[in-house]
Amino acid sequence: MLDVSGLTVTFPSADGPVRAVRGVDYRLRRGEVLGIVGESGSGKSVTSLAVMGLLPRTAQVTGSIVFDGRDLLTLSENELNGIRGERVAMIFQDPMTSLNPVYTVGYQVEEAVLAHRDVSRAQARERAVELLGLVRIPNPEQRVSSYPHELSGGMRQRVVIAIAMANDPDVIIADEPTTALDVTVQAQVMQALQAAQQATGAAMVLITHDLGVIAGQADRVMVMYAGKLVEVGDVEPIFYEPRMPYTLGLLGSLPRLDRPTERLTPIPGSPPSVVNMPPGCPFSPRCPLSTDVCRDSEPELVAVGDGSADHHAACHHSSQVSGVAAEDVFDPAAVADGDLAVGPVGSADPLDPESPATTEGAR
Repeated sequence: MLDVSGLTVTFPSADGPVRAVRGVDYRLRRGEVLGIVGESGSGKSVTSLAVMGLLPRTAQVTGSIVFDGRDLLTLSENELNGIRGERVAMIFQDPMTSLNPVYTVGYQVEEAVLAHRDVSRAQARERAVELLGLVRIPNPEQRVSSYPHELSGGMRQRVVIAIAMANDPDVIIADEPTTALDVTVQAQVMQALQAAQQATGAAMVLITHDLGVIAGQADRVMVMYAGKLVEVGDVEPIFYEPRMPYTLGLLGSLPRLDRPTERLTPIPGSPPSVVNMPPGCPFSPRCPLSTDVCRDSEPELVAVGDGSADHHAACHHSSQVSGVAAEDVFDPAAVADGDLAVGPVGSADPLDPESPATTEGAR
């Protein structure tokens, strides 16, 4: 459905060009859920805004974004308006920035229907009630006349999902749809999103920093760092056999119900500025496995593993990351003290697969 190739997005700034996205390539298959994860500033949202054609005019976008045989970067604004909302829809992070407070939620769902379909206002109203029911809003016949401020945060987000699925799009892009919600409501919204995808048959791009959401929803995962893809693959290889230290660190930062007493292993430091980045791997200053080659040249995204899965990683030491636990690489005690760990706990050589820490991690 969607083929993104060599996508680069640069913004001008007083300090120099900001390369927010750097050569991103991915394909979205029909009916597939593709998860995009990474810390704030990694380029997740900018990548999807480029697909929607919603970046500011000052942004310089190169590459290609081919949807159903047409390069979206070559289309006029009028041509994009015929695609946005009808064939490609987007769900934004904060529903209150998407909903107009002076109109009822039913009117706003109707507006999405009328924008692309030649139907009467009464028929659009019926469709609005139907959509609110599909996203599991109680009493949709009454709620259709409610204003956004009369609904809870979770219900508002479900209204936005209803608007996105109003015209049965082929692709739905969900940008952090559950960030501002508590865990219980988050689960309800994800159920509504899953119901929306099943009802429309759409492919979905799910952007989030929560790997727990990805584990339960996505078919494939893209991990982004400093505007570039650093690991791509199916869900199981990414979760059980990560080959990039950054992905390993993200997994170590994730609370797990099966390990309630274990301490989380955060990644030390902060993401780099994407203005005039130095050569080498952008993750190198935060990576305990970093060597001279990491600081001299940025690794390319290459196939890893045994070749049985579509798994790619951008790391000079990807073969050494296999079978290693996050706590073996990122020392929790050193991180708590504000110091960057220089190697796995109990090992003098972080790249030695026979070291005690690495062997224990493999077990």
